[in-house]
Amino acid sequence: MKISVERGTLLKAVSQAQSVVERRNTIPILANVLIEAEGNTAQFRATDLDIEVVDKAAAQVERAGATTVSANTLHEIVRKLPDGALVTLTDDGASGRLTVEAGRSNFSLATLPKEDFPVMASSEYACNFTANAAQLRRLFDKSKFAISTEETRYYLNGVYMHVSDAEGGKVLRCVATDGHRLARIDSALPEGASEMPGVIVPRKTVGELRKLLDDDEMDIAVSVSETKVRFATPDITLTSKVIDGTFPDYTRVIPSGNTRRLEVDAAEFAQAVDRVATVSSERSRAVKLALDEDRLILSVNAPDSGAAEEELAVAYGDERLEIGFNAKYLLEIASQVDRENAVFMFNSAGDPTLMREGNDTTAVYVVMPMRV
Repeated sequence: MKISVERGTLLKAVSQAQSVVERRNTIPILANVLIEAEGNTAQFRATDLDIEVVDKAAAQVERAGATTVSANTLHEIVRKLPDGALVTLTDDGASGRLTVEAGRSNFSLATLPKEDFPVMASSEYACNFTANAAQLRRLFDKSKFAISTEETRYYLNGVYMHVSDAEGGKVLRCVATDGHRLARIDSALPEGASEMPGVIVPRKTVGELRKLLDDDEMDIAVSVSETKVRFATPDITLTSKVIDGTFPDYTRVIPSGNTRRLEVDAAEFAQAVDRVATVSSERSRAVKLALDEDRLILSVNAPDSGAAEEELAVAYGDERLEIGFNAKYLLEIASQVDRENAVFMFNSAGDPTLMREGNDTTAVYVVMPMRV
């Protein structure tokens, strides 16, 4: 195999591949990227056995072929090469070495046989549809902060993507929760998605998928089966196993009878929470919200480190309420608001609180209070 690729193009392809590779693994070939050259393209394939990414790059292919080489090492070399350099990769097959040349730089890297590289079995997808990158980005970006990191409840270690009923008809919905907070984001249902089986997309896949969604104009081909999900652009295909488990009935957690309404400038609120939380004890990070007519007092009282208080002018017309929250959860939820105002709906100091952006019900967040 002998190919020449422009450094920027190669770096983009290799960096996507190497981010999937697990740093520590017991199977040496999983640390490698499989390079396949044919026609006028080179394919870079990497996998951790749960996720597989294939990135196509335009290349001058002098001699077609395939080999595998350390993804991390190749990425580091290409990253350090000067911008605009033409990088030539040569593998003669016999020596077990891949030569990387650019200008006066020359590297010789150890390879492993391409036959040993595990390629994810292609499965039949029950549902195929196309969604806009911006639409998918909103669904996953706004929900991923609530993904659980608790290994024992593995079925919460991802985002539940499914078709659901909303006020205006069926929607494509993403939900994530860790038992303390919950995010439920709706989007218009793409054509052809109505028969999609509900799947739990793992946290690592959500992180990798984010790299495909930067171009607002891009359309993403989405394929879903009971066991796998695939997201594809013309250049990159990301295939992932889904979490084998049942996502809990999240609708029971979303309160519908909360009547006490607080409206506050989301950015001001987040900054005030951040300031008063500076003195809170690391373990609990509890912030107390005291609500009275058109004013909110945020306070922290940490016996070890001190106390803090800040008052905000808000829109609130119900009876007095004192309620405590974990500062980190409040900050994460407030930072999801794209509009100016966040609306909080409370019931009592012991009940879950609902938050949304103005009157928009397509993005709903729930946070559990804590005793303070």
